[in-house]
Amino acid sequence: MTLKQQRLFEKFSPLELFCARACLCALGTFRQACPVTLWWRLREGNCPLSRVGPCWMGQGANRPQALALSVETQRDGGREREMRRHRQEASPQPWRWWAVVLLAALPSLGAGGETAEAPPESWTQLWFFRFLVNAAGYASFMVPGYLLVQYFRRKNYLETGRGLCFPLVKTCVFGSEPKVSDEVPLAPRTEPAETTATWQALKLLFCAAGLQASYLTWGVLQERVMTRSYGATATSPGERFTDSQFLVLMNRVLALIVAGLSCILCKQPRHGAPMYRYSFASLSNVLSSWCQYEALKFVSFPTQVLAKASKVIPVMLMGKLVSRRSYEHWEYLTAGLISIGVSMFLLSSGPEPRSSPATTLSGLILLAGYIAFDSFTSNWQDALFAYKMSSVQMMFGVNFFSCLFTVGSLLEQGALLEATRFMGRHSEFAAHALLLSICSACGQLFIFYTIGQFGAAVFTIIMTLRQAFAILLSCLLYGHTVTVVGGLGVAVVFAALLLRVYARGRLKQRGKKAVPVESPVQKV
Repeated sequence: MTLKQQRLFEKFSPLELFCARACLCALGTFRQACPVTLWWRLREGNCPLSRVGPCWMGQGANRPQALALSVETQRDGGREREMRRHRQEASPQPWRWWAVVLLAALPSLGAGGETAEAPPESWTQLWFFRFLVNAAGYASFMVPGYLLVQYFRRKNYLETGRGLCFPLVKTCVFGSEPKVSDEVPLAPRTEPAETTATWQALKLLFCAAGLQASYLTWGVLQERVMTRSYGATATSPGERFTDSQFLVLMNRVLALIVAGLSCILCKQPRHGAPMYRYSFASLSNVLSSWCQYEALKFVSFPTQVLAKASKVIPVMLMGKLVSRRSYEHWEYLTAGLISIGVSMFLLSSGPEPRSSPATTLSGLILLAGYIAFDSFTSNWQDALFAYKMSSVQMMFGVNFFSCLFTVGSLLEQGALLEATRFMGRHSEFAAHALLLSICSACGQLFIFYTIGQFGAAVFTIIMTLRQAFAILLSCLLYGHTVTVVGGLGVAVVFAALLLRVYARGRLKQRGKKAVPVESPVQKV
């Protein structure tokens, strides 16, 4: 180490170095940098930050020798330069904490005890870096598209434009007002008089079984793909699939195909929304799905399910900000009960074999991102339904832009070829990914059919029970531990969700305007 680097280390106290490293550990950026382990390694002298010797650790043995060495090497520079250096050391500079953060950001070398999982091969494998790279890829499509939309609007292209591209530009930028004769009225569900109670019960059983089978299988496969290795043998631990964006792409491609076939085979209302408006919901939907898959690397599946159940709270916040909605007192009460139940579960969860404070916090940050993005998606879709479109048309528009964003981002990163190679090496992963996409697309169709036949209240009850079954199934298959207090917290969450359904039904019976339910499109 050079003398200049040694002087840089001498400017920072041990407490400053320790606090900077511990803060980054709390953020979950470098999971192997446990504060206690780091401090012990610094004291023992086997940490990269301690290679300057114990002089800056306050052990005193080498400090006079280091100071004498610095004076001797700088003797030709004169006494004035030496005095200036001492004055700088005596008065802290405003940039020193920034330097501490940058210094602490250097990844630790060597093993620092047990970690939650194998450390990434390089800093490019960190989830935050991958998130920024994905966002940059999406921006490479969003920004030029936004500029084109603004250009056509400023030029008043709708009145002055002509040529072969005019219909395409009109559809994508301006849309078309649906004619009264072309509209297919989206009437509420109707129950024919000749329908018997037995037939209705059979249809309800079919809807419930389809939703439970689709989404329970989807949840089990999601945890299997993101948390387990493929190709493991007695001599090799196998390898894990880490590219969550590729899974999002597979889900969206199959959903796009299903929605397109539904639009062709079933009569739909005349489409009038500008196509570019789907891109905002699509972007937030892709980011929420990516956060959902990525979070399973850091938190258990039951924690993820409870976080998704608690998104009622950010949905209400987004409703106030985006849609200017007002809510009843009972809605705030149930939101508070959900918060209490989730807190009980998180604070009293049993020990996980692969958990640590850093990874848990990283998972919670990703879950918070999922909830925020998904809340925006639901509210933006509700605003798009003002164009009198069907749910299948919404599904097609959102998935179209989702495929465009994810394919473009994967091609820019060169990750599409690597993901297909992984599928070629592990046929089991290919089967799991395909079945995962099929369950997602079929689940969407069951959602539309259930709401059309029985209404949103029955659908919400079925999905609430599905979340409870998903937690139970995950604990049985993958060995997650839940304490008594944690189980009570889960019960509080689902009781609050059922209370919301009951309150909505009471409001509807009294003739009051019930709060609109969330858009059922793109829940996974």
